[in-house]
Amino acid sequence: MDEEQWRQMAGPWARARMPDGQELDVIVTGRQRAPDGSWWYTAEAILPDRRVEADGSVRPVGAPTPIVLPSDRVTPIPGEDYAAVPTEGAVAGRQWRVERLREYGSGPWRRVHRRDCWQARAGAESVTAASARELLRRGEALPCDVCRPERGLA
Repeated sequence: MDEEQWRQMAGPWARARMPDGQELDVIVTGRQRAPDGSWWYTAEAILPDRRVEADGSVRPVGAPTPIVLPSDRVTPIPGEDYAAVPTEGAVAGRQWRVERLREYGSGPWRRVHRRDCWQARAGAESVTAASARELLRRGEALPCDVCRPERGLA
């Protein structure tokens, strides 16, 4: 299959920067958010291979080879439509964290942080924006003084 046939069958395409700095056009097959909130793209690079025909002859072909790339190494190609790319982990990599402050005395007993706030303690629960907004609205949690999550939740 030649490059034009690949482009018609698959897609969307994106430009990927390899660890050694080379750039390669790849077929984007999915995007996933890791538990730490970082985004990763799954893709197929069309790499050289060979095909042995029934008559024993060998010819060069392109073969899709699965690869995984951090999002900062993937650049969209103008004109490609990425809307149908399967996306996983958008909920699992939630942008807000809620830590338990204490369980005695008068509340609120929790504090809301942005996902990347250095003040959030280990073990803070990841929550959706809607959940974080509701906790703050009902007065069940305090906003962090450092990362000011209420600004992003407004």
